[in-house]
Amino acid sequence: MNNQRPIISVSHLTKRFGELEVLRDINFEVHQGEVISLIGPSGTGKSTLLRALNMLEPPTSGEICIDGELITVKGYPLHKMRQKIGMVFQSFNLFEHMTVLENITDAPIHLQHLPEAQAKEDALALLKKVGLVQKAEAYPSELSGGQKQRVAIARALAMHPEVILFDEPTSALDPTMVGEVLSVIRQLAKSGLTMLIVTHEMRFAQDVSSRIFFMNEGRIYEDGKPEQIFEHPVHSATKAFVQRIQKLVYEIDSDDFDYLQIHTGINRFCIKYDLHLGEQAYALVKEMLFTHMRDIRPLTLRMTHAELSGVTSLDFMIENLDHSPLTEAALLAIRPKVKRLIEETTPRGFRVKLLL
Repeated sequence: MNNQRPIISVSHLTKRFGELEVLRDINFEVHQGEVISLIGPSGTGKSTLLRALNMLEPPTSGEICIDGELITVKGYPLHKMRQKIGMVFQSFNLFEHMTVLENITDAPIHLQHLPEAQAKEDALALLKKVGLVQKAEAYPSELSGGQKQRVAIARALAMHPEVILFDEPTSALDPTMVGEVLSVIRQLAKSGLTMLIVTHEMRFAQDVSSRIFFMNEGRIYEDGKPEQIFEHPVHSATKAFVQRIQKLVYEIDSDDFDYLQIHTGINRFCIKYDLHLGEQAYALVKEMLFTHMRDIRPLTLRMTHAELSGVTSLDFMIENLDHSPLTEAALLAIRPKVKRLIEETTPRGFRVKLLL
């Protein structure tokens, strides 16, 4: 447990846009040196939360304290807070009429009244840190997306903030440029800089973070260390998101089910997720439904693929059953055809899972 006073403390934060409640009773603390990744489905309030923290989107209710000062009180000098909390946006927000060097020195000179010579010296050191010192006199229009974002990071660092907020820093980039930006953020994390990062890069979040917030429906569903969130999530919604579990589900209520639809569906599923398992999967489904489980109705057939781990499986779920429906002969027939066969009781009944 960290006994130091938090840099950021958020209490009962809500944000509404008209009737739409985007943030619902958000509560958390951030301590020095923490790297917190905010993950979750699109539209669940992650970017709005970051924008609320530096009052770009003032909250509807609740409190935000920065270094023990309540910034949500009326009349608080926001420029004071924004010198402590830097922000890097999705779309870079560089001044197109300024050179890279001017973009970085502008705020230290005009807001912190740093001498121009010192501001330039510091800016060149930051550009060296992000690998762009040779672009000091270039204009943003001459840079790639990845280079623009690295300049934006250097500009945020130039104010010597206590915290930097990253709002999906790689979402506007070509995939080939993502790595160069993530590499800079990794270096910052190792340096001990406090950061909150909205990201859809799951492996990056898992590697770089000291904590993960999984957000859903405007709330922080789970707050924990990466190993907890990615390996032992509490909520099924968290598990489905971090594993990026894709599903194909069929309810088999009688012997008159449409097996051609299942065949087509499995093939399309495998093509969509680049799985070379279509014929194997359908052959197993056919064998299970028409031979080993032909007397078991109703049941739920589910094909799942976890993008993060690469695990693909077929689930056969029978409700209100407390034992295996498979005979020893069936088990002997199926096991050589799959990577693993799992039989387990669940709160709903009994599940047979085939890992392909």
